[in-house]
Amino acid sequence: MNNIPDSISPPSPPAPVPSAAAGKKWPAAVLGPCFVLFLLPMLLYVLSLPVLPLMEPDETRYALIPQYMNNTGDYVTPHLKEVAYLEKPPLAYWATALFFRICGENAFAARLAAGLSAWGCLLLVYSLGCFFHDRKTGLYSAAVLSVSLLPFALGRINILDMPLTFFVCLAIWCGFRFFISTGGAGRNRWRYGFYGACALAFLTKGVIGVLFPPAVLLLHLLWMRRGWSIFRLFSPGGLVLFAAPVGAWILLVQRANPDFLWFFFIHEHFLRYTTEIHERVEPFWYYLPVAFFGTTPWWAFLAPALAALRRQVLRIYATEEIRFFTVWIGFVLLFFSLSSSKLASYIAPAVLPLAVVMGHLFRVYEERIGSAAGGGGRVWPLLPTLLQALALAGLTAVPLFVEEYRRLGPPGGCLLWLVLPALPVAALAIVPELLRRRGRNGWFAAIYLLFALYLATLLMPLSHYLTPGKSALDVVRAVRAHVPAAAVLYQYRTTMYGIDFYTGRQTPIVEDLGELRFGAERISPAERERRFPTDAEFVRAVTSRWSGGDAATPPASGTGERGGRGADGKPPASNAGVTDAAGTASFAVTEGRGNVATLQRSFPAARVVWDNGKFYLLSLPR
Repeated sequence: MNNIPDSISPPSPPAPVPSAAAGKKWPAAVLGPCFVLFLLPMLLYVLSLPVLPLMEPDETRYALIPQYMNNTGDYVTPHLKEVAYLEKPPLAYWATALFFRICGENAFAARLAAGLSAWGCLLLVYSLGCFFHDRKTGLYSAAVLSVSLLPFALGRINILDMPLTFFVCLAIWCGFRFFISTGGAGRNRWRYGFYGACALAFLTKGVIGVLFPPAVLLLHLLWMRRGWSIFRLFSPGGLVLFAAPVGAWILLVQRANPDFLWFFFIHEHFLRYTTEIHERVEPFWYYLPVAFFGTTPWWAFLAPALAALRRQVLRIYATEEIRFFTVWIGFVLLFFSLSSSKLASYIAPAVLPLAVVMGHLFRVYEERIGSAAGGGGRVWPLLPTLLQALALAGLTAVPLFVEEYRRLGPPGGCLLWLVLPALPVAALAIVPELLRRRGRNGWFAAIYLLFALYLATLLMPLSHYLTPGKSALDVVRAVRAHVPAAAVLYQYRTTMYGIDFYTGRQTPIVEDLGELRFGAERISPAERERRFPTDAEFVRAVTSRWSGGDAATPPASGTGERGGRGADGKPPASNAGVTDAAGTASFAVTEGRGNVATLQRSFPAARVVWDNGKFYLLSLPR
C-alpha cells in the first residue's frame, strides 16, 4: 500500500501577491479583505440576527431543545416538548445551549451557531480561492458567497444546514489538501482535520456528514484514475478521533433510548431518503432552480463575462480545479435530486465551490473591462439583469398583493419599508452596466455592495410582514396580556414551540402530534393524555376542571421551572412558581376560523379574546 503514488498533483503555485505596504496600494490591500471577510459578515451574519423574531416551527424547535437541556442538565437525549426527539444529533443543540448561557435565551443566541457557521464558510471559500489562484480570487469568491441568497438565508436561520455545510465542506477541503501534500506532519494534520470535521458533521446532522466527504474525494480520485489512493486516507488515529465523540454519544443515547438505533439510522436516514414518509416530494429537477435562485444575484451577471471570455473560459481554470469542483457540485446535486425527500437547504454544500468558480470568472472578466477587450456595447447582456431586477422588485412587493400581508398594511401607514429595498434593486440594474460600458473597474464591487444593501434593508419589512403569521411572538404577547399565570393554555390542532420557549409554559397540544409522535408514543398513557390529548380527552379535561375534578388535568402551563424567556431575553415574572390546581381557567390557541368554530361547538361559551386574523386565543369558560 505504501507504493501507491500520490493521487493528486498540487496545482501551480499562485502568482506572487504584491506587498500590502507597497506604494499607495496598501489601503485597498488592507481595507478590502477587512470589509469582505470581517466587517460585512459581522453586520449581515451576527449583529443583525435579532432583527427578526424566531420563526415557526424550525427555529423555535431548535431553540426549545437546548433550553430544555440547560434546564434539566440532560445533554445526551434531545427533548422537544419534554419528550425524546431523536431526529438529529446534538452538536448544534449543545452550541446553542452554551450561547443561551452566555447571551441569554433570545433570537440572537439561538441563531448564533448558524451565523458563525456562515462566517466560517466565507473564510473557507476565501481559502479555496487563494489556494487555486490568489488572494484576489479568494476575496471575489468570498464576496460572491456572502451576498448569495441561499447562504444569506441559511446563515440567519436557526436550523442545522449551515453548520452542517461548514463541517462537510471543511472535511472535503482537508481531504483534498491531504492528497496534494507531499508528506510529513503537515500532511497528517490535514488527515486528522478530515476525521475531526467528519465527526463534527455527523454530530450536527447524522450520516450525511460522514458520507459526503469521502464520496466526493473518491469520485475525484476515480476521475484521476487513482481511486486506490483513497486508502492513503485511512488512519487508526483518525478513526479514534472520529469514533470517540460519535461513538460515545451513540452509546449513551442508545442506553437511554432503546429504539434510538432503528429510529435514527433507518427511519430518519434510509427511509427519509428512499420513501415519501416525510411528504417532501419534489421533481427530479427541483434543485436546478434552487441553485439558480440560491446564487442570486450572480447568475444574472454571467452573460457579459461569458460573452467577453468566450472560448477562454475553461482555460482560466486549472484542470485539477475544474475536476474537483465538478465532482463536488455534481455529487451534491445528484445525491439530493435522487432523494424522495427534498428541501431547498439541502444543497448548501454545493454553493461553496460554485462561489469559487464564479468568483474567479468575475475577477478575470473585471480585469478585462478596462482593457482593449473591455466592456463592449452589446445590449443583450443587459437582459438578465433587467429580468432579475423585475423578479426582485416583484418579490419585495409581494405584501402589497397577498391578502394575508395586505391586510396588515405597512408600518406607520406608509410604504417606506418596501421602498428602501427597492432602491438598491433599481440601482443594481443600472449602475454595474454603466461601469461596464464605460470600461471602468468597480463593476463587481457595485454588484456586491448594492445587493448587500438590498439584503440589509430587506430585514425590517421581513420582520414586519412575517411576524404575525410565521412567528409565535404576537401570540406570546396576547398570552401575557390575557391568560393568568395559573391558567392552563392548550394549543388546539396547531403547534407553536415559541409559546413554550418565550413564556416557560408547558402547553398541551391537542390532535397535532406530527414530529412529536415518536416521543409521545414512548411515555405512559397517562402522561400522553396530559401532554398530547385527543379531542375527546381535551374536552373531558376542560369540563373536569370546571367541576373541580382532577381527571386528566394537564400539567401547569404557567410554571416557571423551565426558565422560559421573553423576546427581550428576560423571564416572565408572572409565571414564577405557579402550580396547577383544580378549577383553574382554561384557554386555547388555534389557527384559522375553522378551528375556532370547532372549539365553539365543543364549548358554546368559548369566546375569542384576541386574534390577528390568523391565530386566535380563546377562553374556555363554563
